[in-house]
Amino acid sequence: MLSVVVAPWGSGEPVFRRAADVRHYAASTMKVAVLAALHRSGVDLDAEVPVVNRFDSAVGGEFANSRDGDGDQLPWELLGGTAPLRTLAERMITHSSNLATNLCLAAVGPEAVAGVWRRAGATHSATPRGIEDAAAREAGVDNLVTARDLVRLLRSLDGEPELLALLERNAYRVDLAAGLPPGTRIAFKNGWVTGARHSVGVVYPDDCPPYLIAVCYTGPLASGHGTADPAARLVARISAAVWDRRRDVTARP
Repeated sequence: MLSVVVAPWGSGEPVFRRAADVRHYAASTMKVAVLAALHRSGVDLDAEVPVVNRFDSAVGGEFANSRDGDGDQLPWELLGGTAPLRTLAERMITHSSNLATNLCLAAVGPEAVAGVWRRAGATHSATPRGIEDAAAREAGVDNLVTARDLVRLLRSLDGEPELLALLERNAYRVDLAAGLPPGTRIAFKNGWVTGARHSVGVVYPDDCPPYLIAVCYTGPLASGHGTADPAARLVARISAAVWDRRRDVTARP
């Protein structure tokens, strides 16, 4: 299943939609909602919190993250100590740390994240559990997104430039970013697991206004690798095709 939504950044309906409301497993795109919830919560982002690997499951009991399955090792090196929430939030976005994500989610709670989706106007997306909460997933409690809701989520960050600036620092310059000319500004978050590859971003061309693009792919092309992923190349080709029509996108009322 391939879902695509393209829209002007500031306002207006999407100018292109393909399976816009089909639900996909969220992978790491849900980290944008966690980031927004953390920043809007009023908590002290410079407060030190314990770095632990034990979290409450959405269905009762506890679960832990796998170090081998996490692409970012820095938070793991802090295990047993403390770290500022700001540092954990940055690693959650820039290096897609799963451990940092669950620590940030624990700091604000799932209801705060649900509020982010509601504020964005999302209709089919939710983040009811942490990453690797296997018991919850087996019970049918899952993190889900649609391409349309991801566009809505990113648009809801308008007016929060510090969050968009953090998304520009995404270290995984593949999929959407790979389809753009070198040096093109993009604030984006991607996510991948075996069987799924998604990315959502706001692109800032030099020659026309910004635009939003979300691509969600679920299928056998997604290898689960962060960079060497055939599905990432598919997303890059879609990104390149939209870039070629960028003036048409941003010229729409």
